[in-house]
Amino acid sequence: MTLVQLRHLVVLADMGSFVQASAALFLTQPALTRSIHALEDELGGTLFDRLGRRIALTPFGHEVLGRARRLVSDAEALKQAGQGLHAGLIGQLRVGLSSAPGALLSTPLMLHMAEHHPRLQVQISRGNTAVLLKALREQQLDAAIVDIRDMRPSAELQVTLAFELAAGFLARPDHPLAHRSGLVSLDDVMAYPVASTPLSDEVARLLIARYGPRANPDDMVTLRCDESLSIVEVARRSNAIVLTVNAVAQGLTRLDVSPSLEATARFGLVTLAQRQEAPALRILRERLPHWIERFSTLWP
Repeated sequence: MTLVQLRHLVVLADMGSFVQASAALFLTQPALTRSIHALEDELGGTLFDRLGRRIALTPFGHEVLGRARRLVSDAEALKQAGQGLHAGLIGQLRVGLSSAPGALLSTPLMLHMAEHHPRLQVQISRGNTAVLLKALREQQLDAAIVDIRDMRPSAELQVTLAFELAAGFLARPDHPLAHRSGLVSLDDVMAYPVASTPLSDEVARLLIARYGPRANPDDMVTLRCDESLSIVEVARRSNAIVLTVNAVAQGLTRLDVSPSLEATARFGLVTLAQRQEAPALRILRERLPHWIERFSTLWP
C-alpha cells in the first residue's frame, strides 16, 4: 500500500461519494475505484459498502480509516517539518563564538532568533579559537566565528564572511592616562596592569614591530582571560588598561598611544568544507553583515 492510497481512502470516507472524492482528488472516478480496490485486496477486506450512489464504511473500514488518518497526518507533518528544516525555520543551529564575537554577537543572534524564528533551537558555545575549531571538526558545532589569524591553514575548513574590527589600548574615562596632554608611550601603558584576551602570533609580531621587544604579549599582558567582557569590566573598575576590539569596550576611552597601533582583529565564519551546512545557517549568513556594519560604526 502507499500513502497515496491511504489519502484516497481518507478523502473518500470524508466525501461519502466516489464522484465527489474523485473531483476533490483531481482523479477520474475509475482511477479512484482502482486505487481503493487495490488497497482492499492488499489489506484483505472490504472497506466500503456500496449503497447505490452512496457508500458507507464497513466495520473493517472504520478500523483501517483511523489508522490511515494518523499515517496521512504524520506524513503531512513530516513533509512540513522537512520544508521547515530546509528553510531554516525549525531545527537546530549550533554556533561557536570566540571572545570578541561572543561579546558582540551573542545577544543580537539570540534576540533575532527569538523574534523571527521562535521554533528554531539555537545553541551558542563560547571558547577560544582552538577549542571551537576542535568542536567544529567533531561536528559538535555547525559553524564558528573566530579569530582567523589564529587558525592554521586547513583544507577541511572553509572561511567566509571575513571581517575586521578596529582594536587598541583602552581605559576608563577618568584614567590618569586618559587626560594626559600629548601622546602616551608604551612605558606609560606598562606602568599599569594590561589586560587582554589571548593574542595570535600575528598580533604579537605587530606589537613588537611597533613598540619593540617589551611589547611581546607574554611580557606586556599581566591580566589574560578568554572573555572580552570580563577584561573590559576590570578596566571599567580599575586603572587596568585593556587591549581589545574597540566595539567591545563601550564606555571606555581609547588611548592615543605613540606610535599609533593601527591594529584590527580579523574574524570569519568557519564551517567544514565537505559537510552540508545546517539550513538555519543561512539566517546567520544573512544577518552577520548587518551586525558587523553596526559594530564598525560604534568606533572607527
